Amino acid sequence: MSFSSEVKEELSEQIASGRHCRLAETAAILSLCGKIVITENDRYCVKIQTENLAVARKYFTLLRKTFNIRAEVSVRKSREVRFYSVIVSKDPEARRLLGETCLLDKDGNVSECMSPMHHRLLRQNCCRRAFIRGAFLAVGSVSDPEKSYHFEIVCTVPEKARQLQELLASYDVDAKVVLRKRHYVVYIKEGSQIVELLGLMGAHISLMQLENVRIVKEMRNSVNRKVNCETANLNKTVSAAVRQAEDIRYIQEKIGLDKLPMDLEETARLRLEHTEASLKELGDMLSPKVGKSGVNHRLRKLSQIADDLREGKEE
Repeated sequence: MSFSSEVKEELSEQIASGRHCRLAETAAILSLCGKIVITENDRYCVKIQTENLAVARKYFTLLRKTFNIRAEVSVRKSREVRFYSVIVSKDPEARRLLGETCLLDKDGNVSECMSPMHHRLLRQNCCRRAFIRGAFLAVGSVSDPEKSYHFEIVCTVPEKARQLQELLASYDVDAKVVLRKRHYVVYIKEGSQIVELLGLMGAHISLMQLENVRIVKEMRNSVNRKVNCETANLNKTVSAAVRQAEDIRYIQEKIGLDKLPMDLEETARLRLEHTEASLKELGDMLSPKVGKSGVNHRLRKLSQIADDLREGKEE
């Protein structure tokens, strides 16, 4: 089972105690993956279709507990995918369902203004969280955190995407909207914000699972950064030591190390004997001991002498 399916399975088992929250969650599911059929006789039929059994089960339970509606359920298989349909076919029940979820006004017109600024179902914090949960169950997905951080909810029209983006912004979640294959996708790629969303929806087990992955990833990245930094410093030290030894050998060939001042000769001979030693280690070998900056100063002077010899300035 994918991580997205695990989250939906966890959320499907949560049934809000407050009827107002169940209304908001039902409204989200209907708004984002519901279909309203109006016959020639002006009779209403409402249905949702989903590939996820947990979502179908959750919607069926919401209808029963919130509206006392016993919906019809059908299963259709296309290739290797099963599609689950939950249908409210009785006109009075369909009208009541649409009316109470604010998708049908008193004149019988379908309305889907889901902005939290105006929608009475979304005035309370718990109801807004329930609506987000319903939206994710209906058309949402979240990637496996082991691979990447990506949370999205797919909307068919830009208005719904913007309204959902506005709703998420009320919780300081900075969602983006992008057009993808004629659908408007509300998405988040920040790991900490996905954690926040899972908490808002009530997926606490999945939240802990994602957090554990994030902690391991951050530790791994931290170790990798440290190793890369140490490797780079080691390479730099080795390269510098090799270059210093080459300069000292050149001086030895040209004029001999005994022609150098005593402090430079001592440092030069130590560097040739201990090409792998650090500046601190070289300084500790000198008598008297010399600090890193002092050793570095001497080696720079030796390199300058070698450069002058190469240019014929000094014999």
